[in-house]
Amino acid sequence: MTSSLDGLSASDIATAVKSRKLSALSVTDAALARIAKHDPVLNSFTDVTAERARAKASAIDVEIAAGKNLGPLAGVPFAVKNLFDVQGLSTRAGSKINRDLPPSSRDATLIERMEAAGAVLVGALNMGEYAYDFTGENIHDGPSRNPHDVTRMTGGSSGGSGGAVGGGLVPLALGSDTNGSIRVPSSFCGIFGLKPTYGRLSRARSFPFVSSFDHLGPFARNVGDLALAYDAMQGPDPDDAACTTRAAEPVASMLSQDIGNLRIALAGGYFQKNVFAEAVEAVARVAKGLGVTQTVEIPEAARARAAAYVISTTEGASLHLDRLRRRPDDFDPAVRDRLLAGAMVPASLVDRAQKFRRWYRARMLELFASVDVIIAPATPCVAPKLGQVNFLLDGVELPVRANIGIHTQPISFIGLPVVAVPVPLEPMPIGVQIITAPWREDIALRVAYALERSGVVSAPPPRGL
Repeated sequence: MTSSLDGLSASDIATAVKSRKLSALSVTDAALARIAKHDPVLNSFTDVTAERARAKASAIDVEIAAGKNLGPLAGVPFAVKNLFDVQGLSTRAGSKINRDLPPSSRDATLIERMEAAGAVLVGALNMGEYAYDFTGENIHDGPSRNPHDVTRMTGGSSGGSGGAVGGGLVPLALGSDTNGSIRVPSSFCGIFGLKPTYGRLSRARSFPFVSSFDHLGPFARNVGDLALAYDAMQGPDPDDAACTTRAAEPVASMLSQDIGNLRIALAGGYFQKNVFAEAVEAVARVAKGLGVTQTVEIPEAARARAAAYVISTTEGASLHLDRLRRRPDDFDPAVRDRLLAGAMVPASLVDRAQKFRRWYRARMLELFASVDVIIAPATPCVAPKLGQVNFLLDGVELPVRANIGIHTQPISFIGLPVVAVPVPLEPMPIGVQIITAPWREDIALRVAYALERSGVVSAPPPRGL
């Protein structure tokens, strides 16, 4: 039995493996071959776990031959951002300093759950240092490159995850999202990404950035695969204090349910400012596809973004204070300087940001009493060029790094679930956020699925390979 991953979804692979039309080992070898061919250009992977992957795939083939009923991801290759603990690897978190850590003795919870569903881990992925990045440009491992134009950014900080799925190296990848690090690479690389509700998926044995914001979630090339991965990872975990009580609520079987009774609105005001024409076009296509004309104002979104910055930089600085004292020269200077600035933010300002955060969350929950879904841009622009420092918007020159997450930060700030969907514009795709109330990932995924079925959103084939 042989295999090529070209055109095969995760669900296609699992069906073929379980029916013995394909062997898990042949699928794994095909993924490893594609990584070897294309990753020297894309630079998505920092570690390829070929021996582990082949052993896992061979074990799956033995179990299938013995008549065992395997999980919904049987034989599906996946990879993870290198802030997930992977047994036998040091957890880099995109840094130079962490390479001195001993190898992890156990996988992250989400890796364990993916493998319990039959998936096969093939490696760890490039990322922005300590997840404090929107560009995907790592000074230690080199930049991740966009599979649609390798002169452009993948977005960050889950840049390798976006590039690996967008480039078809793996059908599924896992990343993290604190201020937009799943949604930004999804937008720039033209794929689907899910940032679940805060506390929905376990973060156990992953390297933190801002514990009160950090989310983990999947990337995929279609909504069905995204839902399969999400379902495989759900469930309480006593090893993560934020993920201890919520029971799993599977959604993959619900995707085709009618969305006609949902109240859907466009985010107005702040979310219609500071956007390029591509972002305006993408939101307009999604709105037309859903028949949406209503607009809602998200209160004080600009202040929410500012408060998110304050809390991010101060929590991050607290986490890294010892490293900043001992090894300042081993940081990316841009990351180091922002963390040092965070260490000097007055406590009174942090207190004000946290109080505002509580107020803002209450106002958003009130808003979701009158709407079920809010549509907003994922990024203000398509992927900028690697190394680009500024962009010109409405006659004003703005720094790229600071403004890529302008529309994602006010959402993750209070832990709302979001599916980022790709609109396949030419020559570069761009994403749109499907935002719902806490714990309603099912609604966001159903809306994304309806858009995908109607052809409004889709993951284009990699144009730069």
